Amino acid sequence: MRRLGRVAGREPAVRSIANKVLLLAGTAIAVLLLTGPSSGQEDAAIIEDFNSLYNWEDFYFPKIKAHTEYSLGIENGVTFLVANSTASASALMLRREIDVYETPGIRWRWRTEKVYEKGDLGTKKGDDSPLRVYIMFEYDPGRASSGMRFQYGLAKTFYGEYPPHASLNYIWASRAPEGEILTSAYTGRSRMLVMQSGASGTGTWVEEEANILEDYRRAFGEDPPRRARLAVMNDSDNTGESSVSYMDYIILFAPEKTPPR
Repeated sequence: MRRLGRVAGREPAVRSIANKVLLLAGTAIAVLLLTGPSSGQEDAAIIEDFNSLYNWEDFYFPKIKAHTEYSLGIENGVTFLVANSTASASALMLRREIDVYETPGIRWRWRTEKVYEKGDLGTKKGDDSPLRVYIMFEYDPGRASSGMRFQYGLAKTFYGEYPPHASLNYIWASRAPEGEILTSAYTGRSRMLVMQSGASGTGTWVEEEANILEDYRRAFGEDPPRRARLAVMNDSDNTGESSVSYMDYIILFAPEKTPPR
């Protein structure tokens, strides 16, 4: 995983509309030039700039009744996602599946107004983050042990569908060291990769870049399932605190087709 750096400034800091359009358009053009119109991979890149929420749907967790509010914000003509959580938890999930072998590269730009004072990713009581990019890998019975198949079968009977095989969370943490890979306090099938930590970067936009395949292999010591779902989340149900965070864009791409900066 690689941090691209902060975009500072006196204003709440949004890149100009021209620069954002150039970045997103440049990404699409780069993919088309490298794949060619007949390669069958014109849709290899996934570009989400939050001009609307049409491509997204709410994702709720069992037994959590208070849900995070997701909406669109705009500054200087540029739209972005607003995630507002008050003692609540839910995610906003991309409607389409992603193929982490086709597009393992991921880049995004985020901002948070505050971190949670009681946030502590090593405990259930502190397992909150003002913003995370959440990759949920589809359960694959062919890759599971007999014990795991039994457990997941019970879960499907109870909830009506299989839980994820595993998940990666790119986290803006309250205090964990940047670059750390932590195991969730709730399940050993979830890993948290700390991209930002603490309050020093709050209030400014930060650009991030990571490789989902490489990070999964480092976190779990094995190859991931091919199919996954992408979500964004601000959760504060455990700490009972509140925070507002923002996501400017998310881009998924193949490394050899890295979008221009």
